[in-house]
Amino acid sequence: MYCRECGQKLTLRFCENEGLIPYCDQCESYMFPQFSVAVSMVVTNRAQDKILLAKHVEDDDFILFAGYVKKGENAEKTIPREIKEELGLNVVKAKYMSSRYHAKKDVLMLNFIVVVEDEPIRLQQDEIAQARWCSPEEALQLIRKETTAEFFLNNAVRELKKKI
Repeated sequence: MYCRECGQKLTLRFCENEGLIPYCDQCESYMFPQFSVAVSMVVTNRAQDKILLAKHVEDDDFILFAGYVKKGENAEKTIPREIKEELGLNVVKAKYMSSRYHAKKDVLMLNFIVVVEDEPIRLQQDEIAQARWCSPEEALQLIRKETTAEFFLNNAVRELKKKI
């Protein structure tokens, strides 16, 4: 690990109430890890009896919709922006569910159940190859197994079944 300010090799140093933290001797400061934040969205119709899954252009598996939170933006602004960009749909409401660190991409994922308007989908074709409405049970069968998306989908389906 190297300092993001000066490039010096970091050492681990004890920081009270934090434990061992990377430290830059040159800058004389702790370098707490930084990583990206993204939203993961279980997209539902107004009746909340269908879930929309996606296949990205470079992938054969169904996954949830997701997008990075841009600098200066909050999750509540990211959700409608991403849904409009990728699907051409308007968001009616979003409910926060949970978060999970996704080590593969070094990102903190914030998961939401998102209700969208019942209107025609307009895919962002350079990113999304296919979007498919599914029953909750079908979505659980189609989602890529042993993934953060499956974890979030399982939680969302349990929550949606309380309402249906």
